[in-house]
Amino acid sequence: MKNILYLIGILAAICLSPDQSTASSHREAPLISNDPLADNTDVYAFKSPVNSENIVLIANYIPFEHPAGGPNWYSFGENIRYEVHVDNNAASPGADVVYRFTFKKMNEDPSTFFLIRLGKENLKTTYTCERSTDGGRTFSTIVSDGKVPPPHIGPRSIDNTTVGLGKSYNAIVEQSIMTASTGEKIFCGPVDDPFFVDLGGIFDLGNVRQSGRDGVAKFNCHSIVIEVPVATLQKDKKTVAMASNILDPDYVIGVYASASRKKITTIYNGGDVGFDGEWVQVSRLGMPLTNEAVIPVGMKDKWNAATPDNDLQFAKYFTNPELALYMDDSQFGTAVPGLAPLRIQSKSLGAYDFRNGKAGLYGLKGNAALDGTALSEAAFGSVLLPDATSPRAVDILPIFYTGVPNLPPYQLATGKAGNPLAKGKPFIHNFLPTLGDWLRLNMAVPATPRNDPKFSSLGLVQAAALGLTDAAYNTTTDLQFIPNMDGFPNGRRLEDDVTTIELQAVGGVVLAAIGLWYDDFTPNVTPSPLTPNLLSVLGFNAGVTKNDTTLKAMFPYEQNPWPGFRGNGYEGPVSNPDQPLAVAITNFDCLTGGFTFSHTGGNPSKTVEYAAAGVVNGVYGTSVNRMVEAELFKDVNSSGVLIARARYVNEPASEVTMEFDFRTFCGQKTWRIGFEDNAENALVPLSATVMGNPTTNDEVFVEIRGASGKRVQLDLANIKGQVIGQQVIGKAGVTEQRSIKIGRQPGIYYLRVVTADDRHTVKILRK
Repeated sequence: MKNILYLIGILAAICLSPDQSTASSHREAPLISNDPLADNTDVYAFKSPVNSENIVLIANYIPFEHPAGGPNWYSFGENIRYEVHVDNNAASPGADVVYRFTFKKMNEDPSTFFLIRLGKENLKTTYTCERSTDGGRTFSTIVSDGKVPPPHIGPRSIDNTTVGLGKSYNAIVEQSIMTASTGEKIFCGPVDDPFFVDLGGIFDLGNVRQSGRDGVAKFNCHSIVIEVPVATLQKDKKTVAMASNILDPDYVIGVYASASRKKITTIYNGGDVGFDGEWVQVSRLGMPLTNEAVIPVGMKDKWNAATPDNDLQFAKYFTNPELALYMDDSQFGTAVPGLAPLRIQSKSLGAYDFRNGKAGLYGLKGNAALDGTALSEAAFGSVLLPDATSPRAVDILPIFYTGVPNLPPYQLATGKAGNPLAKGKPFIHNFLPTLGDWLRLNMAVPATPRNDPKFSSLGLVQAAALGLTDAAYNTTTDLQFIPNMDGFPNGRRLEDDVTTIELQAVGGVVLAAIGLWYDDFTPNVTPSPLTPNLLSVLGFNAGVTKNDTTLKAMFPYEQNPWPGFRGNGYEGPVSNPDQPLAVAITNFDCLTGGFTFSHTGGNPSKTVEYAAAGVVNGVYGTSVNRMVEAELFKDVNSSGVLIARARYVNEPASEVTMEFDFRTFCGQKTWRIGFEDNAENALVPLSATVMGNPTTNDEVFVEIRGASGKRVQLDLANIKGQVIGQQVIGKAGVTEQRSIKIGRQPGIYYLRVVTADDRHTVKILRK
């Protein structure tokens, strides 16, 4: 505890010093962009979805590996130390458990220019894994001569029994899974890069596109995957079964990965290269997007070379994050329409301004109302409320530097009765106050099953939303497991949309979740804190929301690498064993709810069966023609999302899933037409459907239903609520279509459709 308070005091001093004023890491810093073999791309840490007593640690390297990047394909580099660091005790500096990997290569047939020929492999890569449990002072070897699969070159090099290796690529991967002498399961090799982000939009000054393009789609990377028992990582060697509850503070770990090189590189005649001197860290990664989107260009190389225990020097970039300037109309917000749904609270509860340079909650410092909370001076007030110009020290800083404690105000607003400082509903405790950039995970939190209807790529944001709105969780302040409590930023799952989550966080969604609502909420006046501003943030996404291919249900969880023979534009046959099994819904009938199951990829010699909840005869079967249950199809309050499943018959482990939103597919509420029998006098709810939304045009066409015989007023408002256009329909027919001019200014608009007894609002995105 003394060490913790000492560190907190240091951070407080730095935050108060006079000079104070968030994707993964693909080519994120000038120096490391020239050394791709040592470049960290992503770190993941999550509870195993198949074994509640195991944790999965993943460290990925080498960005933007083109599948056909031969004849010298990428692989792990020699003379590089790849390390995964785990901290389980805030009282001891640095990592407590370290996994170190070193790789070596050999040529089995140096007489050919091919990488693989006649069953032999050139640049064949193997590895040694060492483990330290004393903070890196001593290491012991736990895997020797580990196998690294070759690049997935193509069918002749891999599958062909005469000139190639004579095995399927998946078989090669399975044979490369090692079991360490200490029990860990380990895989090192090329994989599909599981990260997803619209790089072209995000780095064009935050030009988020709702129909974005995945900048890393069909690229590979090299991955180190470790599945390790919780008891190996827990500071007292306890199992999950021994935890006091699902937020036991003794089960919090921090994770980061690094790469180090020898300090001196010498190039000799004849192409020989020498490496000498001490090891120097050249790359590291804990929380995603830190170096890419928080640390400024001039500090990026310095950040890569530092270890987390030296991260206090970068604290100011979290207390006033640059991205917040583009979510503030008094700064640069109006110039970045892609971030228009995200507007930081400037008068939360009528009093608190969290925009950069403002006071935030600092006005409460020293107030007796803070007693018993994390903001009191007896707790962590010196860190979380350092001065009157560091408003995000209360949310962004702890997310990245300390984790979040299960203390007020860091509990859901559920049960707080309007007072954000009151006790609320617990939903996170990953507090490890080491004051540095670690990916923190509470290992006691159960995994959300990947086929759970409430599983979400929005991680902890979705857990908070469920805890605030779902009757299964919002009727009590007792600790409950809420789906996605195991999601980012409580660890990081492969499915988690970290770009969207971090942008939402900078936009103040965490503040709102704990009761510091958005500006359009007025206490004792506004009927619900689920205001348009909050719903706008929750509805925001960064344009690309999932990976471009499936994930594996079992270790090593990441998908096989894309084969070079196929290339980015080659579609391949419908059933191709080189392409993983994927399920789809096609031919959806918006009048009846009928649809067809289909699949791509997979093993053509196996029979595929399908299932989906909410579907007539929704259990597994080979029939492809199904229909949505009538009650679900008609229920305006249900989500409209089907979870489609496919698997090989009698092979549960092969199951793959996808989400299909039939309401969005059918154009918001037009799906109801099938139950109106098209009768003129049928009871139809008021609705407005925008044809082609989002749009790049100056006008859109809107279809209005449910207003037959009534006077209808159409008001077009901008993001600030200002009415900029108006139309009136004297007496509406059963269906009315109108042209709405929205102009050339990109942004978000709201069309309000008002009758004497009803109203409906629809959002329009003008790109």
